[in-house]
This record gives sequence, structure tokens and C-alpha cells, in this order.
Amino acid sequence: MSKSINSVLLVTHPVRPEAIRTASELTELLLAKQIKVFSTIQTNGAAFYSEKDQVDIAVVLGGDGTMLRAAELSRGKSTPILGINLGHVGFLAEIERPSLAEIVEAIASGSFYVEERMSLNYQLLRGGKSISSGWALNEVLVERNDHQMIDLFVQIDHRPLSRWWCDSVICATPTGSTAYAYSAGGPVVWPEVDALVLLPLAAHALFSRPMVVSPRSEIVLDLESESADLNADGIRRTKLQKSDRIILTSAKEDVLLAHIKSATFTDRLVAKFKLPVEGWRGE
Repeated sequence: MSKSINSVLLVTHPVRPEAIRTASELTELLLAKQIKVFSTIQTNGAAFYSEKDQVDIAVVLGGDGTMLRAAELSRGKSTPILGINLGHVGFLAEIERPSLAEIVEAIASGSFYVEERMSLNYQLLRGGKSISSGWALNEVLVERNDHQMIDLFVQIDHRPLSRWWCDSVICATPTGSTAYAYSAGGPVVWPEVDALVLLPLAAHALFSRPMVVSPRSEIVLDLESESADLNADGIRRTKLQKSDRIILTSAKEDVLLAHIKSATFTDRLVAKFKLPVEGWRGE
């Protein structure tokens, strides 16, 4: 990507000392390049960010949780999100941490790569009426909120699939396939693949395998238990009641992730899980 960058949003982990220190240093360097800086925390020289502000790129200083926060702030604005690794290699940030000078130069020159990541929409119907809706970059969960398992009637493309008595049902994007869905035994899906992952957690059912579903499909979960929680990316939470219907579909609006250095998803898997590739003849 090569475009003129006039303004930057710094989305900073609010209590991590290294992130706060890096935000201050980065602000100073960006201002020296005549680039306006907005910030989610108090930073000398930066304007405090509000949702009405328009920025050309968001830079995240923190972990994957802070990346999800940046995705929330950038929703509907087509703002690329650049994640900087601060010690924990995530799937959304740069694999190798660039220097601050490299970051500033890449931003000032617009020399960064942008990739599109699918997101996921949900709609909550109660008594046949829509009472809530939202989205997720990683996953939407319907999960128990007490010691009782939940009873869900699962339908795909307006046809019944199964009933699951389980701890939760996870619907994940390719991005989310390496998050909670992965720990629950789901498949790793390359980001370029347009698909949704659907799987129950600890299900008492004859059929409870992870499924890879078309992004054009509509997934419906009818709650037949007294209560449950809907959890989108760990950020948006809603209390559910018996007979609530949750409709899940792929979102038309993608999240834009920026990278300074080009790297394949295979490299990210190796770095994240420290896979044993030493001695591979292609190195």
C-alpha cells in the first residue's frame, strides 16, 4: 500500500509500562514527521481520540486483546490496523518487532501491506423481534453462565442439524480459528480462506465434530435452556433467555490488518507455536 498518511491513532494497552513508554516515544517521532497523533491514553503531544475523529492508520501497542479493541474503534472507517509485538507473538501483530524508526518510516511513506480479514455478524431475536446485533473479529460464543450445561437446537441454511447439550458453541472466523476455537479442538484455517468454523465444547451428542461452514450460510442457534450468555470477542456480552434465537452470518465488512514486513501465515504458525523446523533444508 502506498498512500499519504496524515494522522495516526495509537491504541495502547492502558497498564503495560512498555506499551505506555513506547506510545510516548512513537508520538514524538510521528509529530517530528508532521503526522497528527491521536491516542487512547494520555500521551504528551497527542490528541485524545474520540470516535468522530478520522485517522489514516491505527497502531496497536499491546497484545491481541488490544488489537480487538482497535478493530472495535476502526469499525466502519476502513482504517488499517498495524499491530506491534511487545513481547508476546500473536497472530495479528508483526512477527518480529520492528524498530520505532522503521515503524515511523513505513507509516510516513505509506509502505505497508494491508490484508482483509473476514468478520462475523450476530443478531439476537426474542419473541420473533430483533433486540440486539453486533459483530466479532475472532468468534461469537453461546455459553453457559452457571453450573448447568446449555441445550441448543442448531440449524444451518434453514435446515435442522442437531441438538447439542454442551458447555458452549463457538462460531469463529478464520482469524478466530487460532484463538478459542483452536484450544477447543477446531481446525486452523488460513486467513485467505472464506469460511466459518462451528464447534460445540464438551457436547453430549452423537454428532459434535468441528465443522467448516460456507461464508454464505446462515447458522441459527435456538436456546432451549433457561439462560445462557452471548459473548462476542470477549468484548460484547449479552444475557440470553429461553427461546432466544441467535443468527450468525459472515459480515460484508472486513477488518484491515497492516504489516510492515510481508510474512506468510505459515511463518506466523511456526513463530506462535514454536514449531520444530530447525534443520529444515529450505532455511
